[in-house]
Amino acid sequence: MFDFGIIPPAMFVGMVIFMLYGFPVAFSLAAVGLFFGVIGVFTGHFDQAFLQALPLRIFGIVSNDLLLAIPFFTFMGAILERCGLAEDLLEGMGKLFGAIPGGLAYAVILVGAVLGAITGTVAASVITMGVISLPIMLKYGYNPRLATGVIAASGTITQVIPPSLVLIVLADQLGKSVGDMYLGAIGPSILQVLIFILFIFILSLVRPKDIPALPLEARGELDMKLIWKVLAGMVPSIVLIFLVLGTIFMGLATPTEAGALGVVGGMGLAAMHRRLTWDLIRQGMHSTMHITAMVVFILVGATCFSLVFQGMNGGFWIEHMLSHVPGGAVGFLIFVNIFIFILAFFLDFFEIAFIVIPMLAPVANSLGIDLIWFGVLICINMQTSFMHPPFGFALFYLRSIAPRSVKTSDIYMGAIPWLCMQLILVAIVIFWPETVTYWLDHSPPPDLNNIKIDVPSIGGLDGGSMPNFGTPMPNLGEPPKINP
Repeated sequence: MFDFGIIPPAMFVGMVIFMLYGFPVAFSLAAVGLFFGVIGVFTGHFDQAFLQALPLRIFGIVSNDLLLAIPFFTFMGAILERCGLAEDLLEGMGKLFGAIPGGLAYAVILVGAVLGAITGTVAASVITMGVISLPIMLKYGYNPRLATGVIAASGTITQVIPPSLVLIVLADQLGKSVGDMYLGAIGPSILQVLIFILFIFILSLVRPKDIPALPLEARGELDMKLIWKVLAGMVPSIVLIFLVLGTIFMGLATPTEAGALGVVGGMGLAAMHRRLTWDLIRQGMHSTMHITAMVVFILVGATCFSLVFQGMNGGFWIEHMLSHVPGGAVGFLIFVNIFIFILAFFLDFFEIAFIVIPMLAPVANSLGIDLIWFGVLICINMQTSFMHPPFGFALFYLRSIAPRSVKTSDIYMGAIPWLCMQLILVAIVIFWPETVTYWLDHSPPPDLNNIKIDVPSIGGLDGGSMPNFGTPMPNLGEPPKINP
């Protein structure tokens, strides 16, 4: 039995207090870790020799090739955010579905899924779709709560759809393949889009006045020009998605290499739209530098905290506490998802991934839970962090670009139904694991007992016998006995 003492729980409480107070997360984590490390040294709960591993851990972070995928995908998203692709897709899809009730909402959901698959950033999707779609929706009689809710929710699909940055971080923290994490997220991504579309369909039957069809003068006639415009926006996007994800799934490229390929493809799409300028590249590099620096500093702070926490048997304290949750693995999953749902009110998804997941992964592994399934499930749950009133970032993004006629209370109330739909997907994935595991490789691991290695014969010798190199070794007899 381990003597956990009071320091591991005190560290956890101290971390929460620092974050609630508003200090930057990266520096709060490092400060809490080192502060309690000093206390542990003086009280005998922490061996200062653990701190010798800290420089090696930090060097391991900055030399991790997998994390290079983050700046690549961020830069690709920043380029595509500004190249006009979203505008063309939304305009074409809006006119294509505009003749039916809820047509603009369908267009926003589908375009949000496409943008999620090629940009990987929530802010880009929400802001772009909000600027383009929200004024049109309000002009033609859409309920403000529904209009803002569908835009915010469609932007957060980005977090689940590959090549999501969250899935890269979770794969790194769980020690699993990014390709497997992407494959596992395919089913939930499709389900999330279908749930959103089904909600709009039901609403169009029950309350058609809230989501009216566009008048003919707004959508125009459905002709080949319109269809060609939609295809011209969709086909290059699908090609880019295949270049990024297809090469990973087929084993032709690592996530980092696929991210570099995505940057080239994104710049190619920007050039097709005649918007590839030095100013565009500079803005994309600035955004990429900001996000990448934030991720690295959070990782450094998290490794300081986790090193001290683990050195004081904090990991065993967490495992001991969560292993006795009633209900076994299902009870553990329900407790963890409620816990992360609450944390998402206060913490960003990067912070949850770097702080909480390393504590939960050993417990999940000891309970026999598939870590790919666990990671995708947590990713689905963490997308609610963008939709939580009043702290959700997607709601902040939408408030910043929404006209003054849209009340903040409408944005918050409009997010609640979509937040509930995200939680429905969490429940589906918990009780129907095949939504994740179906896409993974189910081939059995090799049986080591049946593996045979044939040593080839040497120089024409029959039966693979050993060659005779001359005088045989003399018989030395038994080894001499040494008396103690």
